[in-house]
Amino acid sequence: MAVAARAMRRPRLLLVLAVFVLAATAAEATLHPVDYLALQVVRRALSDLPGSRFFASWDFTADPCAFAGVSCSGDGRVVTLALGDPRAGAPGLAGAFPTAALAKLSALSSLSLVPGRVTGGLSSAVTALPSLRFLALSGNLLSGDLPAAFSPALRTVDLSKNAFSGRIPPSLLQLRGLRTLVLSHNSLSSEIPRSVSSPLVHLDLRSNRLSGGVPPLPGTLVHLSLAGNRLSGRVGAVLRRLPRLSFLDLGRNWFSGEVPGEVFSFRIGYLQLRKNAFSGELRPAGRVPPGSTVDLSHNALSGRVPPELAPAGAVYLNGNKFAGEVPREIAAAAEGGRMRVLFLQDNFLTGIGVGGVPTSAAVCAHWNCVAPPAAVVAACPAKGGRGRRRPPAQCGGRNG
Repeated sequence: MAVAARAMRRPRLLLVLAVFVLAATAAEATLHPVDYLALQVVRRALSDLPGSRFFASWDFTADPCAFAGVSCSGDGRVVTLALGDPRAGAPGLAGAFPTAALAKLSALSSLSLVPGRVTGGLSSAVTALPSLRFLALSGNLLSGDLPAAFSPALRTVDLSKNAFSGRIPPSLLQLRGLRTLVLSHNSLSSEIPRSVSSPLVHLDLRSNRLSGGVPPLPGTLVHLSLAGNRLSGRVGAVLRRLPRLSFLDLGRNWFSGEVPGEVFSFRIGYLQLRKNAFSGELRPAGRVPPGSTVDLSHNALSGRVPPELAPAGAVYLNGNKFAGEVPREIAAAAEGGRMRVLFLQDNFLTGIGVGGVPTSAAVCAHWNCVAPPAAVVAACPAKGGRGRRRPPAQCGGRNG
């Protein structure tokens, strides 16, 4: 009887083992072998920073298509690879960027890496993957030159806050479908490529070492930031052709010439031109949008303050050569609290016209050709002095 019972149990045991083997094989078979091996290399190359548990689910005895950050197509190819915990403040990853392994994911359409301490370079073997549409590797320690070739399918490229150097590849700005390009906070140098044919909506090249002038840019742009470079020359002709702009930051460069009046009539909520060499009078073609920020500080602008700035929520005109009286519309906006910031210090104004302002507003008008009212001195930066008035000799002998 015992022998018979053991004989009956043996087929059942073999059946269970067969089902287990088939299940394990099926789990592995859900992913293409090349992609399976590539993910194993990625896992060996990268690790969680202290406090991160991103790779906790990467157990290769299970289906890799169920791993955190991995999505697969129906035919078992990796199409999305989002490396690291995307939640704000979560620790990132460390290690060497696994270029060779990632290049084998031939169906990859989206590749992202959360901010961390991943080192290494970037090669065309990855950036030119034929299906790649989204590439975001911001906030790591990647370095070296940018690749010369990029996938024609790319729509978004964000390589900001790394240590990339060298030139911006001309091919990158000629991709037919590229809408967003963010290369800010790197060490890129030389000029912006002269031919920009991509239908860009968002272009951010701030905080690099770019020099030269600004080439013609696509009229599709809504967001443009070139701040914190070494760019120079006149930009009026370029800006006039960007009527869709809602965000413009050219601060901390060496731009010169007049500020084109057209930009004030755009639907621009943030206009930042501070610390350049813009000169001449302001002649706005229209009133700025209500609540907008206009920062023209630390230039060489002259003439009268235009009343078209009155709808703005914050206006910085300090450090210029403005003269005459502050328009009543602007003074009323500050007194009524509609304009929360009005900085007029370090100009040649002969009439301020701003009386009491609410505590919610910050107004400063010292170092002009008239002493500012006591009510508008409290908000002045301490390093700029308080309540001072220019000597009459600097104001043509006028007493205000």
